[in-house]
Amino acid sequence: MRDRKLSLTALITLILTVSLPITNLPPLFQASQVLAQTPADRKAEADRLLNQGFEQLQTSQFTAALESGQQALIIYREIKDRQGEGRTLIFQGAAHLSLGDKARAITYLEQGLAIAKQINNQDLEKNAQVILQLAQDQNNPRKTEADRLLEQGIKQGTTGQFEAALQSLQQSLIIYRQIKDRQGEGNALGNLGLAYHFLGDYSKAIVYHQEILAIAREIKDRQGEGNALGNLGIAYQALGDYSKAIDYHQQHLVIAREIKDRRGEGNALGNLGNAYHFLGDYPKAIVYHQEILAIAREIKDRQGEGNALGNLGGIYSYLKDYRQAIDYHQQHLVIAREIKDRQGEGKALDNLGFAYSRLGDYKKAINYCQQSLAIAREIKDRRGEGNALGSLALTYENLGDYPKAIDYHQQSLAIAREIKDRFGEGQSLNNLGLAYQKSGNLTEAEKTLRPGIEVWESLRGTLGKNDSYKVSIFEEQARTYRILQEVLIAQNKTNDALEISERGRSRAFVELLTSRLSSKNIGQIPEKPTLLLLQQIAKQENATLIEYSIIYNDVKIQGKQETHESELYIWVIKPTGEVTFRKADLKPLWQKENTTLAKLVTTSRNSIGARSTAFRGIKVTYNPNAPKGKNNLKRLHELLINPIASLLSKNSSDRIIFIPQSSLFLVPFAALQDADGKYLIEKHTILTSPSIQVLDLTHKQRQRIGTQPIQGKDTLIVGNPTMPFVAPKIGETPQQLIPLPGAEREAIAISKLLKTEPLIGKKATEATVVKRLPQARFIHLATHGIFDDIQGLNSGIALTPSGKDDGLLTASEILDLKLNAELVILSACDTGRGRLTGDGVIGLSRSLISAGVPSVLVSLWSVPDAPTSLLMTEFYQNLQKSQDKAQALRQAMLTTMKNNPNPVDWAAFTLIGEAE
Repeated sequence: MRDRKLSLTALITLILTVSLPITNLPPLFQASQVLAQTPADRKAEADRLLNQGFEQLQTSQFTAALESGQQALIIYREIKDRQGEGRTLIFQGAAHLSLGDKARAITYLEQGLAIAKQINNQDLEKNAQVILQLAQDQNNPRKTEADRLLEQGIKQGTTGQFEAALQSLQQSLIIYRQIKDRQGEGNALGNLGLAYHFLGDYSKAIVYHQEILAIAREIKDRQGEGNALGNLGIAYQALGDYSKAIDYHQQHLVIAREIKDRRGEGNALGNLGNAYHFLGDYPKAIVYHQEILAIAREIKDRQGEGNALGNLGGIYSYLKDYRQAIDYHQQHLVIAREIKDRQGEGKALDNLGFAYSRLGDYKKAINYCQQSLAIAREIKDRRGEGNALGSLALTYENLGDYPKAIDYHQQSLAIAREIKDRFGEGQSLNNLGLAYQKSGNLTEAEKTLRPGIEVWESLRGTLGKNDSYKVSIFEEQARTYRILQEVLIAQNKTNDALEISERGRSRAFVELLTSRLSSKNIGQIPEKPTLLLLQQIAKQENATLIEYSIIYNDVKIQGKQETHESELYIWVIKPTGEVTFRKADLKPLWQKENTTLAKLVTTSRNSIGARSTAFRGIKVTYNPNAPKGKNNLKRLHELLINPIASLLSKNSSDRIIFIPQSSLFLVPFAALQDADGKYLIEKHTILTSPSIQVLDLTHKQRQRIGTQPIQGKDTLIVGNPTMPFVAPKIGETPQQLIPLPGAEREAIAISKLLKTEPLIGKKATEATVVKRLPQARFIHLATHGIFDDIQGLNSGIALTPSGKDDGLLTASEILDLKLNAELVILSACDTGRGRLTGDGVIGLSRSLISAGVPSVLVSLWSVPDAPTSLLMTEFYQNLQKSQDKAQALRQAMLTTMKNNPNPVDWAAFTLIGEAE
């Protein structure tokens, strides 16, 4: 943990030099020079002496500082310079305080304070009061006790004793508040925030950092404000909210540069580099770390230099450029040893061990990890010790020495539990379970992985109702669910594996929906998905449910460890409750076809002309003779449909609901082709859902809202608003989106069909639409769609700007609405897209369902204007005849397909949620 406290001398010097600037000082006089006789020269001499005293105080030459100050005081009094006299008296008080002479210090400070009040110099008065308070505090036993507890808590935190650290810090906080010491209170709060951060309780960490931020702003502590902003950024980064993290780090950077805090500037740049690293923007991350490296070298901050080198090494390891990574980590190691930074030395050694392990040089890897372990034990760094043990375990696992790997994982687990590091405990249980699995001990693997899942779920429970936090943190946890599925399948426990598959997806979504459907309006914990519940949902939906789970494995390729897709698990649940398990081998994709499932999905979409863009209306060219597109759609059919084809109903009106995962959310299931070239939509009625349990909740939403024939009076139709300005990418200049005359024609045609008035052009303001959304039962928005695949919640629908509105209705804004619509249709580009996570797609569709909508129709790519207008008109005509939305969509696709055979023209839309 990091202590924000300055030493007494540094704090006093900072106050005096910042608030009492001495400008245009002449060079130091030689001792042999005769003192100038004019008042101006006498003042210059006094200023020189006082400035000399400042320098002496900074270098702990206290006696010399007092002598310089006394000479300056004599001159200021002689020339009757009251401001200079007051300033020097305060300086003398500060110097005596540094020497421990509190009584004399208080005398000088009280005299200086009196002069400051007489001449009405508020800055001088404030400085006198601050230093006088410091002097008085040193006589306060309560303050002494609080300081002792704070120091104790910091020491306990640095040695991994987080529970003890929390206790000490909380006690210090109580005292600081009792004696109204705002600076001490801020220090205690900051360190409490860091302690909770290390414990993985990021929600509490944020609360404490927000409190210290408020205090720093109240007492105008700009450096403290910057540090608090930086720590908030780190906490949000740990939660995966990189947008907020970057915002806080940028604010810290501005303050650091404003107050010329070069070390703080470096910290902010380093944190920005880490944020962009996690976002996958490695070039930008490298630039930021190179900047901090330059600053650290300029200000001769050797520790900062070492940290920057270590971070650069981490990026190159992630890029699998292990040789470059090793070079940076070696430089870090040299610096850490030079400045005797034992903790930094241990980290550098651990990182070197990881890099050599990935290169297959296990002997070197073990040597470095052993050195790291020895240092951690020597300096009593329990967290570092646990990390080193974990690294050793993974290296022995790669060597196939599972007994040793298991032993080291068990030791790492014991430390995590001892220091109450719940996140570390979850990681250790995951890794230990994997080692048991590789060793063939499936029973122990299952016994280990199940508690691991309980740890992850308890951690998510600490985040309260914050949906975005839960989504982000789940990304770190999904692997445990996948490994346990493998272990269960290997034991032929296919139904148990289905429960874990369902439990490992959309949990934040399920919790959010459950809470919103609760009449108590509190955070309700949903029931865990049992086989019986899943069977009941299939019966309730009167549909065949198909759930996919992608399994990954580590493999050695030319001596290096790589992670690849290995198998696709598929469960089919019929309306009768019958459950069947099948699987597809994904290894040939990368072993023989030089691709992956994710790449295959992308190339399938690209080859039919499907493009993802923020702008609808782009003309798409298509070569009907291009075999590549058809073959890709067939290849996807082979993997996703062929293993289960015999289990599907022959009746085309019977519903199939696909539960995708990861890249499979981008699959146009309707356009998958069998060996005879027949599209899946020609044989089946298709829907999708992020999880089976979400289906149960959308069913409850439909029951709450009810169903009725579509009518114009209940409908909100928007077409071709006056387009807003939107930045193509973060940081770029906003551009106005192009008009959509086809969307306008579509809205008018549907409005005539339903006998209602659409909102077109200037009438379609964001304010008007938001006001009408809660009352509408059917909502149709024909406009531009913007998707955000980094944060997800920034995805949006383009409307007409008005007043303070920017004209972009985002997923984040929709999430806060309460809607009563039976169906929402987003007739725009990429409205079914967003950030792909273990919790499903974070974007517009998820927000609409969360806001209360049971059925959402969205697109998977940039839809062409004219065919989309035809498809939508057909859809509404079909919907007027039948309340089955899935059948209405199927028939509209089949009709559109006749004149527009390319799947890009008719297969983009997918219905999520309820069919009826």
